[in-house]
Formats: sequence, C-alpha cells, structure tokens
Amino acid sequence: MATSANRWPNSQSIAPWLFLLPALLMFAVYVIIPIIQTIWLSFFHWDGLSPHKLFVGLANYRELLVSDEFKTSLLNNIRWLVLYMLAPVIGLAIALYLNQQVRGMRLVKSLFFFPFVLSLVVVGLVFSWFYDPHFGLLAHLLGFGIPVLSNPDYATYGIILAGLWPQIAYCMILFLTGLNNVDQEQIEAATLDGASGWVMFRHIILPQLKPATFIAVVVTVIGALRSFDLIAVMTSGGPFGSSYVLAYAMYEESIVNFRYGYGAALAVVLFAIMLVYIAWFLWRMLRDERRGPL
Repeated sequence: MATSANRWPNSQSIAPWLFLLPALLMFAVYVIIPIIQTIWLSFFHWDGLSPHKLFVGLANYRELLVSDEFKTSLLNNIRWLVLYMLAPVIGLAIALYLNQQVRGMRLVKSLFFFPFVLSLVVVGLVFSWFYDPHFGLLAHLLGFGIPVLSNPDYATYGIILAGLWPQIAYCMILFLTGLNNVDQEQIEAATLDGASGWVMFRHIILPQLKPATFIAVVVTVIGALRSFDLIAVMTSGGPFGSSYVLAYAMYEESIVNFRYGYGAALAVVLFAIMLVYIAWFLWRMLRDERRGPL
C-alpha cells in the first residue's frame, strides 16, 4: 500500500505556494492588474465619465515630451530624489547617537520618533505656519520674513525640507533596529584587534546594516517619487506650477482636468522611474553581497 508521502511526492514544495496563494491573488488584483490597466489606459483619450474611449496610441507620451508642466514636474522629482537621500544619512547619524545606554535616552528617542507618527497633512500645516513670513517661527528666528511657499525659487525646497522631517525619523527607526541586531562578538573581536572609530564603523557595523540600509533607501526613494500630500496641503502645485511633481500633475490632469489617458501616461512614467531606480539599487546590493566584505 502506497504511503501518503509516495502519493504526494511534491507536497513539501507545494505547501508554501498554497499558503502564499491568497496573498499572491490579492497582490495581483490590487497591484498587478491596476498597473496593466493604467498602461493600457495611457494609450487612450478618456474623460473618465463617457463610456467610450478614443485610442490615440503614443499621443499622450508625445504630449509629455513637449509639456512644460511635465518638464517642471520631472525636474522637481529629481530634486526630491536627490535631497531625500539625506534622510538615510542623517537618520543613521542620529541612530548612532541615540544607540547609547545613557539615562534619559528613552525620552530623547521618543522626541526624535515623534515626527514619524504625524500625518503628512499635519506636517504640511505645521511647516506652512513655520514658513509664514508674518507670524511664522522662521521669520522670528531670522528677524525678517521670507515668502518661502509663495516664491517659485524656494517653494519646492521648502516642501522637501518639511518632508525630510518625518522621513529622517523613519530611517532613524530602521537603523536603530539594525544596530540592536549587530553582532557584539564581531565588535569585541575587532576591538581586540585595535579597531575603533571610523574603521570599526566602516568594516564591522556598516556591513551588518545592509538590510536596514536597503529598506531605508527603497522607502525613501518611493516617498520622494510619490510625494503628493505635502504639495497638496502647502502649495497646491503653486506658485505658478513651480512645485509640481509627477504624482501631483497626474492628480491634476486626471481628477481636475478629466484627462485620464494623459494622467495615466504620467503615472506610467513615474512608475518606470521608480522601478528602474529600485531595480538598479537592488542589483548593486546583491552584487556587493556576492563579493563579500571588503
């Protein structure tokens, strides 16, 4: 008589997929299918209300190439992406400072953690008051008012600074978690060998923080490219469209201007940028892991 193991020779390999199946179905329904539908919609002209869609091919993408709004949005997204990379660096520095057994450090950690629990809408309102040239804290600190959010040259940078506040707190949490999992035996061995300071950090601690670094960078990149909340609250894309990013331009074209095909094209470009950047960073991480520690 055949045993159950003989009747189901691949049961051990099938079981994990059975457990993953509900999650995979949810991921397909709510992520994969909408992405495909968005790409397909970008080849049409549709107002979102009429039952008929007009196929226009690559017309929406050709319009992107000559649109000043798209160029401004793309340039601002690059600014967001570059400046947001300060979040993992500053977050790591703060985490190293807070990773001490000092009396009262828990209170200090909670103060640094506080921005992370705030809604971005609240952060936007707080910084709008902070930047106010008449009664804002910045005006009191400088002794004169600067119209940060009403100046096309300053608005984007002011919003990015507001976004960095909670993003740094999030990266700090990730690195604090990573520091708690650092192998103390390696640190003790390196100390016996005379390593300290930068050498200890570069060759012992930092390699063990690669998982936390990967998550921090990926989440920061996604946060920079999908920036929307702060712009909607603080400037609504102004002044004169100078603070537009791709996510906000997508919202304006789709929801406000009823150009769902053109908005879908903006979404596809944003998705492609995000996918390429994260794939490149993931490739570098895997390559460095195969090479091993220097």
